[in-house]
Amino acid sequence: MAEAAPRRDHASLTEHYLDIRRRTVALCAPLEIDDYGVQPMADASPPKWHLAHTTWFFETFIVKPNRVDYLPFNDAFEALFNSYYNAVGEQFPRAERGRLSRPTVTEVLQYRDHVDAAMVALLEAGDAAIDDRIVLGINHEQQHQELIVTDLKYNLGRNPLSPAYAGAALAPRRDSAAAHQFLPVPGGLIDIGMTPRAGEFSFDNEQPRHRVYVAPFALGSRLVTNSEYLEFIDDGGYRRPELWLSQGWDLVKAALIGAAPLYWHRRDDQWFEYTLGGLAPLHAASPVVHVSYFEADAFARWRDARLPTEFEWEHAATSLGSASAEGCFAEDRQFHPRPAAASDVLAQLFGDAWEWTASAYAPYPGFRHARGALGEYNGKFMSGQMVLRGGSCATPRDHIRASYRNFFHPGDRWQFSAIRLARDV
Repeated sequence: MAEAAPRRDHASLTEHYLDIRRRTVALCAPLEIDDYGVQPMADASPPKWHLAHTTWFFETFIVKPNRVDYLPFNDAFEALFNSYYNAVGEQFPRAERGRLSRPTVTEVLQYRDHVDAAMVALLEAGDAAIDDRIVLGINHEQQHQELIVTDLKYNLGRNPLSPAYAGAALAPRRDSAAAHQFLPVPGGLIDIGMTPRAGEFSFDNEQPRHRVYVAPFALGSRLVTNSEYLEFIDDGGYRRPELWLSQGWDLVKAALIGAAPLYWHRRDDQWFEYTLGGLAPLHAASPVVHVSYFEADAFARWRDARLPTEFEWEHAATSLGSASAEGCFAEDRQFHPRPAAASDVLAQLFGDAWEWTASAYAPYPGFRHARGALGEYNGKFMSGQMVLRGGSCATPRDHIRASYRNFFHPGDRWQFSAIRLARDV
């Protein structure tokens, strides 16, 4: 797991800012122009929108408050690319982002250049008072780099041609995964979360650091594989209501959760899986991904196990995690999880796939919303969602840490979401 980046001088912060901005554009470089505006569902925004919204964030929260001489690229963008910040003003409806044929991709890229020039001027002025907000913006852009990948996969994966994303370099994968075992994790009073020190970054939902009691437990040595999940399917897992939470079973009956993970397709008695490298025969040893919380919970119950809490996961990651536990990240450009190589350590803790936990997304004791519009960043979503941990093959390597809390609705499946089992001791 990558350590938090130290505080940079303004020259290195400028270069870091520009590097992150270049990475976003590079993710989109393999696309055809027709790909930039596709939106097959409300949750999956078009790549063009991500390119513009991340720029809007820097313009709105950093450039405009600190450059009295700044001339906006287009005043209409203030509402057009506002995601959910009600304190800033109106927003264009999320579900309709795909019908924005204008501004063009060229105009959006020019908008990025326009704001980047203003940002570089601010960075070169060396005002340390705005450094924390700039670092927040950089981490916000990294979140959207991941969303570009996952949203693009949904966009392409819904296409009947099952096209490949030219930016994915799928490497040969191991034929088998390490044996699965439950590894003991000691309990006790555990410090959870972060209290940022100089040079460290964390989101507000990771704060404040606090102490919880964790009972001794056992954690699965790796993620659940496709072949293991296939056994659940073959045993009637999607036809057995006793395995499912009530809301999850309702979604199964309504066919809103299919009888297999998202992107699985059965053809002539053979299973295939859509990846960003295209449609391919299901790889038995790879981790199962794109399952909902409800599916993960039902599988765990079928295996006479459970999902770990987010506190158990963080405790295991900080006390037993090691460099050998790292998996595949965005920089590897494979955009698909790899089979686990080791069985005597907690493999795949970081990277490969986000891991559902049994914890509802809620504020930590002592959490306080930030003042102003940025207080809407995380806090207002702390209801009705579940926590995931660990990062995925679409997460930038230097963006993840043990305390990082991702969160999605329990029925969501388009993220690289996976299953790690736990058991009581």
